[in-house]
Amino acid sequence: MTTQNTESGSSTMSQEPRPIRRLDESLINRIAAGEIIQRPASALKELIENCLDAGATTIRVQVKDGGLKLLQIQDNGCGIRKADLPILAERFTTSKLSTFADLSHIRTYGFRGEALASMSHVAHMTVISKTKKDTCAWKATYSDGALVDPKSGKLTQPKPCAGNDGTTIIIEDLFYNTPTRLSALRNTSDEYSKILDVMTKYAAHNPKVAFVCKKAGSSSPELSTPSSSTVQQAIKLLYGNGMAKELLSANVSSSDNCMEEDENHDDPEAWTAEAYYTSPNYQAKKTTFLLFINHRLVESSRMKRALETVYQCVLPKGGSPFIYLSLEIDPRSVDVNVHPTKREVHFLNEETITERICDALQRGLAVQGQSRSFQYQVKRKNRESGVAKDKEELEKPFMSGQDFYTKKVYSQHKVRTSLQDRTLDSMFPVVNPAQLEQHEIRPESSLTTTRGRDIKESECYLTSIRTLRRRLQEGKHRLLSEILENHIFVSIVDLNKCLSLIQHSTNLYLINHHALAEELLYQLSLRQFGNFSKLKLAPSPPLKIMLEIAVNAENTSQSQLSKDEIVAKIEEILMSRREMLSEYFSLNISKSGNVESIPLLLRDYIPNLDNLPGFLMRLGPQVNWAMEMECFDTFLRELAYFYAPGPSFLLPEKRVSGDEENPKKKAEEWQIQHVLFPAMRRYLSAPKSLLDRDVVKIASLPDLYKVFERC
Repeated sequence: MTTQNTESGSSTMSQEPRPIRRLDESLINRIAAGEIIQRPASALKELIENCLDAGATTIRVQVKDGGLKLLQIQDNGCGIRKADLPILAERFTTSKLSTFADLSHIRTYGFRGEALASMSHVAHMTVISKTKKDTCAWKATYSDGALVDPKSGKLTQPKPCAGNDGTTIIIEDLFYNTPTRLSALRNTSDEYSKILDVMTKYAAHNPKVAFVCKKAGSSSPELSTPSSSTVQQAIKLLYGNGMAKELLSANVSSSDNCMEEDENHDDPEAWTAEAYYTSPNYQAKKTTFLLFINHRLVESSRMKRALETVYQCVLPKGGSPFIYLSLEIDPRSVDVNVHPTKREVHFLNEETITERICDALQRGLAVQGQSRSFQYQVKRKNRESGVAKDKEELEKPFMSGQDFYTKKVYSQHKVRTSLQDRTLDSMFPVVNPAQLEQHEIRPESSLTTTRGRDIKESECYLTSIRTLRRRLQEGKHRLLSEILENHIFVSIVDLNKCLSLIQHSTNLYLINHHALAEELLYQLSLRQFGNFSKLKLAPSPPLKIMLEIAVNAENTSQSQLSKDEIVAKIEEILMSRREMLSEYFSLNISKSGNVESIPLLLRDYIPNLDNLPGFLMRLGPQVNWAMEMECFDTFLRELAYFYAPGPSFLLPEKRVSGDEENPKKKAEEWQIQHVLFPAMRRYLSAPKSLLDRDVVKIASLPDLYKVFERC
């Protein structure tokens, strides 16, 4: 034994490596054909897709011995040119694409040019085709990818024959030269049922195409559909009236929940889905799942399992649904070249799309389930009261539809905060002591905006103001406005940089509260135009001194005017228009040049009066006083900029630094959290421009769960 092992080991060690040879071309093609054409049904699938690519409206199929002896398909499509027939059955010959980049835009079923070539290597293939321009049809017989004479087997040319517009492909003796594959497919009835299954699925998805399938020698077809119907009618015809009565429908798209507006039609991640699915009243022994992605019949075990999970709490044990799903995705987001038979495809955001579709089906089942009631009987030990109690129980529904179909919310989708939550500090306003020391601020007694009361839109008949208000509504970004309407304030991140955190649903957003507050205050000032409440300043500061303070803080070296001249010019502009300022904006300037009041935009919100000199100075050069609408618009923009929380105009370096600034900081933080953000929730019509820089999604709970799962 020892000697034998030693000899065996030495012979193994001394074995020479086998030479690497280039396989014969016919062997290569036959191996490739075995991957693509696995059975008659897979050959038929390729042929049907070619018919649909050719624009056929009628497809007729004839089968003998489950497609092994004969598989014939006839269509009325555009046909094949005579010049293309000699290379029709060669590998990688196609009319669908010319460069690899074309794959990212492919919208046809076929593209590789391997199906017909593969069939010619494992069967006897004959093609009869006629285009509308041809006076007759042309017949060609193929063997191993070459056009040959059926009798002599020598190369030849297509021969003229009689025929209708379109193409007829005849596949005979499938797998005649691969006996192992042929012996594995001896059950012709099973193969024919698979052919019918493929035909049925394509007939359901293509209701505008007539499909006919019959056995050779049979007078009546086993499958026949009209050429003008709908998907729902086709499903009824193919799967039975009993199931069609229980069909529900759903339409879902990426635009239903997208931060971008619908005008972005060039989004590569855009998708739409159309689904027909059975209600809880229908159940079958096996799930029927028809999945078409960009009209291509494919399989997805993950999507199928997810949809079956939706029905787990709906159907009794052992019951299965019928689901038809047509998914259209931008070709740039789909990789169709991942499977030899194109049975599977990969696409972006598969998990998100699947989840959205499941949610839509869940909602549809919940609505349908409200009409269902289940009765049950409970046995009681107490015989005296048992009858009455049993009768009571019988009259009770088992469970209401809404409760029975309540969607299970997973941890990563739970929202653990509420808009109704209120903190104690929101009930105790914090006032900036510096403002009380500098000025005695007295809101006018005729104030119309009290806490909890709506800020009503003023009646204004000026065309310019009406135009500005209309522009606000036209520029409203639907989804961003929804986020701000239902947000939950988290915290102020950086008061100097004006950054805050808010939460909406399971997402966390970092926002520039200065930019959002400025837009809010502009909209509030436009809303109250001509009917502003007043903030009276006592004592009233002189306009000229305020302008001097602001101009002295500015660098005016590039101006042709001296600082005194700039002050005088701005003072002249404002004094000459003080009646208009008082009437429209409640900015009262006395004849002696004192600023008596400024407009009050929001109850419980006092702007930083350190910025008042800068506001008055900017009214000179920044407001377009020549044109009415531009004048109102630029003035209100400057007013909103003055009101918005931000660095101090005079002493920005001392802002919220040191212990002495703590009262100021607390007062400003309280106003931002408890006045500005609630006002944003109520009044802000957010424009799309805020998305560019001022609102950024920084975290998503489902995405964080994925990270933790990987860890």
